[in-house]
Amino acid sequence: MTTSIRRLAAAAAIATGLAGSASAANIVEIAAGDDRFSTLVAAVTAAGLAETLSGPGPFTVYAPVNDAFAALPEGTVESLLEPGNIDQLTSILLYHVDDRKLTASDFPAGSNFFKPVLESERLCITAGSGVTIADGTGDVANVIIADIEADNGVIHVIDKVLLPGTRPDCH
Repeated sequence: MTTSIRRLAAAAAIATGLAGSASAANIVEIAAGDDRFSTLVAAVTAAGLAETLSGPGPFTVYAPVNDAFAALPEGTVESLLEPGNIDQLTSILLYHVDDRKLTASDFPAGSNFFKPVLESERLCITAGSGVTIADGTGDVANVIIADIEADNGVIHVIDKVLLPGTRPDCH
């Protein structure tokens, strides 16, 4: 992890710790307290979304682990964190957020479209023996940990960064 990502993650962890110490943990506080999400927290902070995702919600966040960000082409994360690319970073992050609280049991069996906060996009979530999420590239993320409860929603841990693009095949 680059030094700039580490600094952003540390700043976010301090800020969220100071902001929410008197209440139950919100989505950002949970992510900031878990080393597996340091890249996600750095990205959310850089995009200016930490305050929003610390708000009342409800939110469902499909949270990629650090290894998911590391699997992107070399230099992608660093490029997205540059000030000139914040709009693109914000779009990618909002593609990981639903403005409802959706637990794993809320996903109907089979494949169904879900609309993330990123208005023009769709995800195809397939529930069966597990839960998978197809993104705009046609690639699929696996939900590796479901239903981490927060006071403002729920986190589903995924093994891939979801990328907008064309509407995924959902049949």
